[in-house]
Amino acid sequence: MAKRIQFRSYGGPEVLEYVDFEPAAPGPNEVLVRNKAIGVNFIETYFRSGLYPAPAFPSALGNEGAGVVEAVGSDVTHVKVGDRVVYGTGPLGSYAELHLIPAANLALLPDEISFEQGAAVMLKGLTVQYLFRQTYEIRPEETILFHAAAGGVGSIACQWAKAAGVKLIGTVSSPEKAAHAKALGAWEVIDYSKEDVVSRVLELTGGKKVPVVYDGVGKDTWETSLNCLELRGLLVSFGNASGAVSGVNLGILAQKGSLYVTRPTLGSYANSPETLQAMADEVFGMVSSGKVKVDDIRKFDLKDAAQAHTELAGRRTTGSIILVP
Repeated sequence: MAKRIQFRSYGGPEVLEYVDFEPAAPGPNEVLVRNKAIGVNFIETYFRSGLYPAPAFPSALGNEGAGVVEAVGSDVTHVKVGDRVVYGTGPLGSYAELHLIPAANLALLPDEISFEQGAAVMLKGLTVQYLFRQTYEIRPEETILFHAAAGGVGSIACQWAKAAGVKLIGTVSSPEKAAHAKALGAWEVIDYSKEDVVSRVLELTGGKKVPVVYDGVGKDTWETSLNCLELRGLLVSFGNASGAVSGVNLGILAQKGSLYVTRPTLGSYANSPETLQAMADEVFGMVSSGKVKVDDIRKFDLKDAAQAHTELAGRRTTGSIILVP
C-alpha cells in the first residue's frame, strides 16, 4: 500500500483527499517510480475544478515528479531499477508516494540536480524551453512580453531570457512580485494592479510594441496581449490561469495588424523519448551552469496538497511549489 491524493468530485482545494491505494504492477512499457519530490502546477487546479475533465472518479492528480525507479516492465530498456528519473507529463497520479508511468515519459535526472530541483523545474523548464527555443525562438536584444513573470514558469523565463540577452518585459500583480521578477532578470516589470499594460509597453518600446507575447493567463489578458503586438506579431497562448479564452472572432486578428495566435502544448514538442531527453538535458544544463536557479522552492508535505493549492490559487506564491511524500 502507498499514499496518494485523490478527488471524488470537482471543486476547490477542499475536495482533495489523502488516502491509501494499491499501485498496479508495471505493464510491458511502464515504470513504477518512487517519488522523492512532486511538482505542483496550475494545470492541476484545472483538473480539480473541472475546467479540464478528469478521466474518472475517484481521480488521481498531478503530472510531475522526480524519484527513483522501483520496477520496470518487460520491454523497458532505457531506464532500470535504481535510476534517478524525472517526468513532467503522463497520466494523472504524481501526487503519490508511487506512480506508474509510461517509460517514454521519463527522462534521466543528472546527479548534480537534486530531486527537489528536478520536480520544481521539469515541467516549467520544458515549457520555457519549447516557448523560447521552438514556438518562437527568442533572439538577443529582442524585446518580448511575458505575463505572470513572477510565477513558476515566469521565474524561469526571466532567467532564461536574461541569459539569452533578451529584454523581457514581465507583468505582475504586486510590488513584491515586481521586485522578484526584476531580481531574476526581467528587463522591465509592469504592475498591472496600478499600471496600464498597453501604455507601458508602448512607452518601453518607443511605440513599436513587441513581436511576441507569451500568455499563460488566458481570458483576463487576451485583448491586452493582442494590443501589445506589433504588425504580424505572435501571441503564444500557453495557459488559462484566469479561465479559457472563448467566443473569439478571428477578424480581430486582421483588425489589429494581421496577427498570429498559437496554442501550443508540451506534448506536441516532447513527442518522443529522444526529444524529451534532449529538451530536459537543455533545461538541466541551464540549471547546472547557474543560468537558471531553482532555489525559490516552497515545500509542503504530500498530505497538505490542499493547502498548496490554496496558496497557488490565491497567487500568494513565487517560484515553484513541491510536495514531499
